[in-house]
Amino acid sequence: MILISNYILAILCCVVCCVCWGSWGTTQKMVAAKNWSFELFYWDFTFGVFLTAALAAVTLGSLGGEGTTFFENLTTMNGASVGYALLGGIVWNFGTIFLTAAMAVAGMSVGFPIGGGLGWIGGIVFNYLLMAFAGKPFVGNEWLLWIGVLVVIIAIFACSAAYRKLTSGKTETPRKGIVLALISGIAIIFFYGLVVKSLDPAYVKGGTGTLTPYTGVFFFACGALLSTPVFNSLAMRHPMTGTKVTMKDYRAGSARTHLIGMLGGLIWMGGMVVSFMGAGAANPTISYALSNAAPVVAMVWGVLVWKEFKGAPRGTNGLIAAMFFLFIAGLVLITLSNG
Repeated sequence: MILISNYILAILCCVVCCVCWGSWGTTQKMVAAKNWSFELFYWDFTFGVFLTAALAAVTLGSLGGEGTTFFENLTTMNGASVGYALLGGIVWNFGTIFLTAAMAVAGMSVGFPIGGGLGWIGGIVFNYLLMAFAGKPFVGNEWLLWIGVLVVIIAIFACSAAYRKLTSGKTETPRKGIVLALISGIAIIFFYGLVVKSLDPAYVKGGTGTLTPYTGVFFFACGALLSTPVFNSLAMRHPMTGTKVTMKDYRAGSARTHLIGMLGGLIWMGGMVVSFMGAGAANPTISYALSNAAPVVAMVWGVLVWKEFKGAPRGTNGLIAAMFFLFIAGLVLITLSNG
């Protein structure tokens, strides 16, 4: 299989992942403009996630001279490792459905910073604790790490305040979008650590399982695909925004609409594949921090491209500027904390 061992290239992989994870939501915005609900979009998004993971496994995971190939690993893996990867996919899927709903209600520049930001800092803490319980000390400056986490928390509060200002005087309440984003963030906290536990420590620092990165990503995607009919069917019957939709509505969608949804899945999973390609050369806590800096990218899309705060009340722009600055400052501090 093909892996990256150079530290600088590994960090670059995390940056690419960050851009992908912060950009896939634009595909949901594109189809939402065509009155395509987020629940219908989510079917195609999940298909795109799975197909990209499967393609990566049989190509990048089976080529090159590094370690065990994907098909060889299928004969040597153990059930516990597969279970962790599947569970990671299920947990991620639950959280991402709520994140997609939050974006549908409140926009990318609110849903992502709150949900993704909470998942980001929670994941840093979760991965840090996993390393600590395994008896592996954090290699770096813990003060910078935790100061960076605190700065990101303040940024999340700034985002909430900006959204409350945006919706002040309007009939809709900001509470639904914020709650959906918070639920999403709480779920997303745990998925990355679960997937890491499924991976062989020979390939990924912090791993305790028997899977190669490509096999782990494949079973992660299987978990997401298998749980989508459960989670998304419930979302369709009990819509968080808009009206109920059915599979008849899904089948009525155009080929372009379905392909855009699948493109969203390709973008997200492409980021995850690239992230794990270089995960063996980076501290897992720092790798997670950089990869999940996606809220910064999503804010650029939401504020500058989709103009989600256009016409907001006076004082909102200051909160948005503070949100940008704090997220970037937190990212820099967390990155510099790596020893």
